[in-house]
Amino acid sequence: MSHPGEPAAVTFRALGTVVSVLVTEPRARDAAGAILGAELDAVDAACSRFRADSELSRLNRAGGREITISRRLADALAAALAAARATDGDVDPTCGRALIGIGYDRDFAEVRRDSESGLLTGRPGFTGTSGLTGTSAGGWRAVELDLPRCTARLPAGVLLDLGATAKALAADRAAVHIAAEVGCGVLVNLGGDIRVAGRAPDGGWRVGIVDDLGPGEAPEAAAPAQTIAITDGGLATSSTKVRAWRRGGNTVHHIVVPATGRPAQTCWQTVSVAAASCVDANAASTAAIIRGERAPGWLSMLRLPARLVRDDGTVQTVGAWPAAGGGPAAGLRTGLPA
Repeated sequence: MSHPGEPAAVTFRALGTVVSVLVTEPRARDAAGAILGAELDAVDAACSRFRADSELSRLNRAGGREITISRRLADALAAALAAARATDGDVDPTCGRALIGIGYDRDFAEVRRDSESGLLTGRPGFTGTSGLTGTSAGGWRAVELDLPRCTARLPAGVLLDLGATAKALAADRAAVHIAAEVGCGVLVNLGGDIRVAGRAPDGGWRVGIVDDLGPGEAPEAAAPAQTIAITDGGLATSSTKVRAWRRGGNTVHHIVVPATGRPAQTCWQTVSVAAASCVDANAASTAAIIRGERAPGWLSMLRLPARLVRDDGTVQTVGAWPAAGGGPAAGLRTGLPA
């Protein structure tokens, strides 16, 4: 139950994670929850790699043929390709085979339960005609999308995975839709992919940043290492710790380097980024994990506020992100160039 002046919340599970929507007007709570639930059901049906009946699975099975897809999947694929361009291929949607090779071949809860079976066979998601692989061949560049016609074609053998962007896009779309429908401030949180829209509460939306979650642990159950405030845009945290499991005697995680198909060997355990949208923030935080020591300079060049945490717990901040104990960070908004 919410108290007067406090945002009202709806929380449930979807897309394999805990999701929530907060609204500044308690009267809008139920409508907001219904809109979010419908949005996430539609995203799952269009973009899930784990559902045989999803549109994405149908596209992955098309064997190199051009097929007609829905506007929802077309928009999600367009967002994924834009993220690949913006990150120079570090966030590449053609890594589906690589993820399967390291054991991420079903819903994450099932992967963790079967964590000791199989061998680690990570490999690049795409091999070009030149014999070069992964980013050097630009796997994402071989994806053909006609957005006006809503058609797409993948090279035979390529498997798309939209996990790095589809959930973030759903947060963006849901927050904007809910704010327009119910006429108040909204925060949508999809397992750490956050987007706010409408008029924020006085002082901004307060968001806890959690550093040390283990596999399968719920962020809402952990004490935040820092609390910030945002008034617009999106916020995302990428981590090598939360979606991690054992495979063939190795500990692996879901952030893979497209050129190798293997989990990134990185100096960062978590990276949080604020941007104009959740898609931008998610792409930047994921690429920062992969870029390692080069990440702070890259994020600074893009003027993206960020918080990067090393494996030893050392924290480095970039841009307008506040130092610990320095008070809330309000109005963190800047865009990732496409």
